[in-house]
Amino acid sequence: MTVSAEPRPRAVAKTRSRAQTGRGARRSAGPFTYVVLTMLAIFALGPIVLFLFNALKTTNEYATSALSLPTTWQWGNFLEAWQTANMGAGLANSLIIVVGTVVLTCFVAGCAAYALARLEIHGANGFISYVLIVSSLPGQMFLVPLFATWTKLGLYDTQLGLIIIYCGLFSPFATLLLRSFMIGIPKEFEEAARVDGANELQLLFRIVLPNAWPGFLTIALTTGLSAYNEFLFAVTFIQNPQRQPVSLAFFTFQQGFTQNYNLISAAGVIMILPMLVLFLLLQRRFIDGIAASGLGGS
Repeated sequence: MTVSAEPRPRAVAKTRSRAQTGRGARRSAGPFTYVVLTMLAIFALGPIVLFLFNALKTTNEYATSALSLPTTWQWGNFLEAWQTANMGAGLANSLIIVVGTVVLTCFVAGCAAYALARLEIHGANGFISYVLIVSSLPGQMFLVPLFATWTKLGLYDTQLGLIIIYCGLFSPFATLLLRSFMIGIPKEFEEAARVDGANELQLLFRIVLPNAWPGFLTIALTTGLSAYNEFLFAVTFIQNPQRQPVSLAFFTFQQGFTQNYNLISAAGVIMILPMLVLFLLLQRRFIDGIAASGLGGS
């Protein structure tokens, strides 16, 4: 007795109807999805585009209408804002602070996440709860004790002191994010390496870290953006104009040129442009990293 490999007509009909139903559902949801995404894009990009248009206007055009297109494109506003606001020095200082913060945060968070994900530590769950609580506290709570401590240690008005503060602010979230990555790495890789005689440091640098690089890229991007945009701790702990990041350079320029809004807009565009380009280049990696960590929802 032979069994026919041909599918039953009724089963085929049900499969086709389900497939057609699924395609129809996707078609019906398409226009609504595009409308929502378009509205979100306008909401996100609208202020930036308006900011750019105002940076290209003359003072009279801006005074006439802040919402219209520029009639004459004043590209010289960017050069004048760059020179007057000392944006070059501010961007260089921000680069030092961002790179130092990213490197130190990745090192601290990587070691802590590896210990929580792979080593048998007594009280690890309590430490994770502590990290969750600390990451939810506002940073303003620590301004006064940090100011007193940093003054005694000689770290006040130094970029190193600001980098250490940023590392303390961003490490809790980075640790939790990296821990979720490392938990997802199969332990069979490490067991095979242990059979070959690898120690814990070799497992960390040759097995775990290479497989967790999407997580490191994600926390590097989020930490870099946060350190670049942070203002409160920067204005509190950096007073020397030669060490100020670009956020403080822009703030100082804005206070001194309150009536020249087109130059202020040009300086603002210069400030946001590096991080905007960096995020656009790495957005796919960033989204993939968030999704792989399990923090992006189901």
